[in-house]
Amino acid sequence: MNHTTTDARGHRPTTTGTTVDALRAEHARAWTPREARARFRAGLTGPTAGIAAGHTQANLISVPADWAYEMLLFCQRNPKPCPVLDVTDAGAWTTPLAPDADLRTDLPRYRVWENGRLVAEPTDVVDVWRADLVSFLIGCSFTFEWVLAEAGVPLRHVEQGRNVPMYVTSRRCRPAGRLRGPMVVSMRPVPPEHLTAAIRETSLLPAVHGGPVHCGEPSGLGIADLSRPEFGDAVEPEPDDIPVFWACGVTPQAVVMASRPPFAVTHAPGQMFLTDARDEQYRVA
Repeated sequence: MNHTTTDARGHRPTTTGTTVDALRAEHARAWTPREARARFRAGLTGPTAGIAAGHTQANLISVPADWAYEMLLFCQRNPKPCPVLDVTDAGAWTTPLAPDADLRTDLPRYRVWENGRLVAEPTDVVDVWRADLVSFLIGCSFTFEWVLAEAGVPLRHVEQGRNVPMYVTSRRCRPAGRLRGPMVVSMRPVPPEHLTAAIRETSLLPAVHGGPVHCGEPSGLGIADLSRPEFGDAVEPEPDDIPVFWACGVTPQAVVMASRPPFAVTHAPGQMFLTDARDEQYRVA
């Protein structure tokens, strides 16, 4: 297992391997999900925004079976940050969302948690996989970025080659058993003339977080400084841009830190699972 150990922030790790940014010239947008997963399995790392156009991306959290019901209940009670796309059987590492994929190897980078503490960020989790792990695949806002782009909405983090910024908010999720914690949001600066389109297009995709939870002043979510995201990278807005916030699938990682289950595996923030599903499968109109 190739791994690095970092703090709990989701900034791009410093590695000696190849990153997605280094391969932008290879037109990652045109990769199939299968091609992308093969590259990740071979060691490619980095944010997956802008990869495999038109295909659904997913957050991953795997917890021991005796925590799985509470995780499912937590997701049901908090559907904006945690829209469930699939749940595996205990110990399984496959999903109908990508039948030939291996959830232990086919993400760019993972996080391993013990008692709420981040202990490693490996590029595979084969060596730490357990027979009692139940995996949840949760919709990701990278999915709706394709429809935003088609609607003419600029994506500053993609333009700047950065991970999307993510923030821990003052909004508390509805607890479920032992699980509790704050909502995490992703932020995209949107020009005023594109705000209506951004809200409309994302609201039609509730399975990947749907419409924004907040637009405008960050203090409304308890965010003090947009230049200091808890996860991901800060982005540079244009002068008239409005900060727009969507519920984020990194929320379960904040919940892991707050609730301290004995063990968990997640994706690294911004480094998602590429499914074979098409975006239009989740569009409600």
